[in-house]
Amino acid sequence: MQINEEFVGYSGVRYALEYKDADSFDDLDYSKCTQVYGVCYYENKLVVGFGGKKKNWGLIGGTIESGEKFEETLIREIKEESNMNVLSYVPIGYQKMIDTRDSSYVFQLRYVCRVKPHGPSVEDPDGGITEIKLIDPQDYKKYFDWGVVGERIMGRAKDLINRGS
Repeated sequence: MQINEEFVGYSGVRYALEYKDADSFDDLDYSKCTQVYGVCYYENKLVVGFGGKKKNWGLIGGTIESGEKFEETLIREIKEESNMNVLSYVPIGYQKMIDTRDSSYVFQLRYVCRVKPHGPSVEDPDGGITEIKLIDPQDYKKYFDWGVVGERIMGRAKDLINRGS
């Protein structure tokens, strides 16, 4: 499935967004992939984090470091930001974020994950995430609402996790 939307980003830049479901990210240009985020489930709860540049609630994840595989980023960011270990993961899809000023673009990857607490809570090393909550997945829009694309990401995550992914 592909969804096309437009929105104004945090910095005021207008973006065209193309979302596509994906079972793999192997065909994407690695140099254009900038972020990896997980729709993380601990038992039957959704893990959400508060913080970041916008100081709001959202998924757990972050920036791909040079030479890092996508899955390595996912596992590292989830552990750093939520103090959870990733038990399993599968791709959900990706967003192609196109800057309408010059048509440059990047990809943002989304996975669904099963996680479990690593141990006693520790502070996010970069200070980005300041609070973690475990919520009923049906209540995610009380924390973040990303329109049609968000509905697709969360719906596909639910389908994949219910299939045992």
